Amino acid sequence: MITVCICGGGSLGHVIAGYLAAKGVNVNVLTRRPAEWSSELAVATPEGACLKGSLGLVTDNARAAVENAGIVLLCLPGYAIKGTLEEISPFVKEGTFVGSVFSSTGFFFEALRIFSSNIPLWGFQRVPFIARLSEYGKSANLLGYKSGHNIAVENCSDKEAFRKVIEELFDRPVKLLKNYYEASITNSNPILHPARLYSLFSNWNKNVYYGRRFLFYEEWDDAASENLVALDKELFMLLDKLPVTPGYLTPILEYYESSSVSALTRKITSIESFKGILSPMVQSSNGWQPDLSSRYFQEDFNYGLRFIHDIAHSLGIDVPNIDRIYEWGIRLMKENG
Repeated sequence: MITVCICGGGSLGHVIAGYLAAKGVNVNVLTRRPAEWSSELAVATPEGACLKGSLGLVTDNARAAVENAGIVLLCLPGYAIKGTLEEISPFVKEGTFVGSVFSSTGFFFEALRIFSSNIPLWGFQRVPFIARLSEYGKSANLLGYKSGHNIAVENCSDKEAFRKVIEELFDRPVKLLKNYYEASITNSNPILHPARLYSLFSNWNKNVYYGRRFLFYEEWDDAASENLVALDKELFMLLDKLPVTPGYLTPILEYYESSSVSALTRKITSIESFKGILSPMVQSSNGWQPDLSSRYFQEDFNYGLRFIHDIAHSLGIDVPNIDRIYEWGIRLMKENG
């Protein structure tokens, strides 16, 4: 039986570790807080079932976690990817597949630099599950599935064999992407979150307080949809200049089955698995303000939209909407950090 090492103790790390362990996969977890984990994880599913699985090892020791693993999967925010790859690299054996649950925060760019060509690399284009933590180290909620998964694989002579392994592990059809660009550049969180944050807080300064914490998706507005469509159009201008398969990425309106900005707003506000998700905000005695330390800001600007912005500029592509929103987010964090 293959051993899968999950790096990270967030919501996705919990759900994937529990999901695979419940299938009988030997799962190791590399986390900074191993003492807080139970040896068994429980994962609640949308169907009302509870998946339970025993973990092989939970540790903060990189060598112990990865040295016998056939697959390593990083379930980490963008800022933690480089450091974790450097931490595990001395102990990853030749032929071990090192991957990321979400590739658009710089995984491939860092991994191709850190690892030699005898280490196969892989990554999901989009996360396989919508996940939410219930009790740290013990339980989590699997809120939604994808109908299928797209993955990129590099440094591998038999990509098809590995595709079948991932298909079996995650119980959904898996499609191979042409190259790592197709996993690294996506129109999901790196443009989705900034589009909404800009509509919420573009006029904010440190002297402005709000009376409540906004719902991120249920109160999504047309301004956010307009931003999202504009960012998406410029991203597709970039794709036209890259060695990617035409059509590998679905335009945002088509992805959300919408024909207009207002239809997109209605669609996003109605998605069941998005309900209850709050905007990244912090409360003080004066009211609510944006939480600039949240992953919505720190990850999706610094490690998501950044790569789209930088590659577009390196190719001389004019992307005024990407520039406007990216530069606003970076400036906001710098001035108020």
